[in-house]
Amino acid sequence: MRKSLLFIISVFCLMSLCASNPQSEISFQSQVCKLGKFSEADPVRTCTFQFKNVGNAPLIINQAIASCGCTVPRFTAAPVQPGDSGRIEVTYDGSGRYVGPFKKIITVHSNAKTKIVRLYIEGEMTAQKKNK
Repeated sequence: MRKSLLFIISVFCLMSLCASNPQSEISFQSQVCKLGKFSEADPVRTCTFQFKNVGNAPLIINQAIASCGCTVPRFTAAPVQPGDSGRIEVTYDGSGRYVGPFKKIITVHSNAKTKIVRLYIEGEMTAQKKNK
C-alpha cells in the first residue's frame, strides 16, 4: 500500500512539472497564400507568411521544406520570443514548368507545441501570348 501511494504521488508530481513547463506555440495569420494568375513570361512570385509566437517560451523554426524545387522558403532563423512575430518568405519560380493551376506545400518544423505546420501557395500560370 505504501509503495502504491508513493508511486501515485510521484506520478502527480511529474505531471505537474510537465504541465508547468514553458512551451512555444506558432500561430499564422493565414496558412494559404494565393498568388493568382500570372504569365509564364514573368514566372517568379513571392509571398510572405506572418506568424506569432503565442506561447510562453522562445520559438525556434528548425526547417521549412518545400514540396518542389520550384519553391524556396526563407524563414526567421533567430529564436522568436513570446509575443513577437516572424516571417516565412516563399518564392515560386515557374520557369520551365507547365502552365496551369498549381498548389505547393511548405512543411515547417519547429520546437512549438504543434511541431509540424503545413503552409500552401497556390496560383495559376498562364501561357505566354505569342506575337504573330
